[in-house]
Amino acid sequence: MAARLPFSVIGSLNGVHMFGQNLEVQLNSARTEDTTVVWKSFHDSITLIVLSSEEGTSELRLERLLQMVFGAMVLLVGLEELTNISNIERLKKELRASYGLIDSLLGDSELIGDLTQCVDCVVPPEGSLLQEALSGFAEAVGTNFASLIVSGRMVVATESWWRLGTPEAVLLPWLVGSLPPQAARDYPVYLPHGSPTVPHRLLTLTLLPGLELCLLCGPRPPLSQLDPQLLERWWQPMLDPLRACLPLGPRALPVGFPLHTDILGLLLLHLELKRCLFTVEPAGDKDPSPEQRRCILRSFYTLVTAVHFPPEPGQQEDKAEDAAQRPQVPRACYLVSGTEEPGTGWRLVALQLGPRRLLLLLSAQSPVHGLRSLATHTLHALTPLL
Repeated sequence: MAARLPFSVIGSLNGVHMFGQNLEVQLNSARTEDTTVVWKSFHDSITLIVLSSEEGTSELRLERLLQMVFGAMVLLVGLEELTNISNIERLKKELRASYGLIDSLLGDSELIGDLTQCVDCVVPPEGSLLQEALSGFAEAVGTNFASLIVSGRMVVATESWWRLGTPEAVLLPWLVGSLPPQAARDYPVYLPHGSPTVPHRLLTLTLLPGLELCLLCGPRPPLSQLDPQLLERWWQPMLDPLRACLPLGPRALPVGFPLHTDILGLLLLHLELKRCLFTVEPAGDKDPSPEQRRCILRSFYTLVTAVHFPPEPGQQEDKAEDAAQRPQVPRACYLVSGTEEPGTGWRLVALQLGPRRLLLLLSAQSPVHGLRSLATHTLHALTPLL
């Protein structure tokens, strides 16, 4: 997806988009035999174009990718530089700061927030203790915005951090997870939704390898104020709960959490809180591979979101006439693969109850007639976690 294109192709794609605009025609997407193209303009200043030759790629996925890419540009450069361009060469130089984050969005990540626009989370075994320590530490250093992040996923956060809007709520932990390991950082960032023109400071401190304490603040406190004695006083007593978070990166759920043995992967979304749990680790020794499972669940999410389920909060609602033609709103759907050979392929089921949506990838041994019952039982078991 991230291959370099010839300049002539880029010029042609931009030219046909501009031609349509001059005729008051909005060109959003196009398909060839093997490629999907999506255009998206931002603030009448920046136009992003993405092409994908991956089989089954949808316009929804590519459009959300472009939204995240532009959000990454704003996060690290600021909206003013992108909307009032006085020196294009200087802008190109400044945008280099966002290349690493954008590359991680284009790559095969273990996260899914780029697609769901929900924050990737994990469930720590002793979350209340960590939450209490985090809130106390944030108050001690004078900020309302603090979080613990493991492998780009949120462990716990203060109330103010959870109130961050989209896309920064997704991009900040993604940024931290994409940066090379470092004991401490003082990183200037803009908030694409909350503060796109005035920079803030993102302070990060590594508590354990892969587990970082993050603070979002103004001019104070200086990084030097976060001395080892202060960190030790708050976090040394939490060493065991912190260590218990390290395996949660790919698994998301605590060790020993009861899941049906047929479950190969799951995605749980809380559409109002904009948080999600995503794992393909429940049965790591079975086919398909974790990479294939992630790809399957991402494609299934795109399908059910674009076709089967009602618009998510914050998305454009159906027109009145469209709603009248769809009086019955689906709450569940399933997809079966490999039925020609018994015991091969997999099962996919999606279930929505209230603000929660659950997607399950199941082994071929799972009986089709029991999919909804299994999904309902799993959703009830997961509900207290998210």
